[in-house]
Amino acid sequence: MTRQKGGVLMGYPTKLQMICRKNGPDQYFVNLPTAVAQAMDFEKGEIVEWYIEDKANMVLHRTDVAPSPVTVGKKNGSDRSP
Repeated sequence: MTRQKGGVLMGYPTKLQMICRKNGPDQYFVNLPTAVAQAMDFEKGEIVEWYIEDKANMVLHRTDVAPSPVTVGKKNGSDRSP
């Protein structure tokens, strides 16, 4: 787990895999751990895009995301019920 300013990020080490093909180009794979896929509510066959930020960071972007069933917001003390 990695901590960053004011928040907590989950970290899952994942090994990059390579498939060497006899006919055709080689291909690299990155597996998404089940815990991450479940936390993000991914579905089989969902389309995602990779964005390269720099040599150390890639962003996996979902093109179509259903609205969150839960609204997350900050509450101040006056909004709390007794």
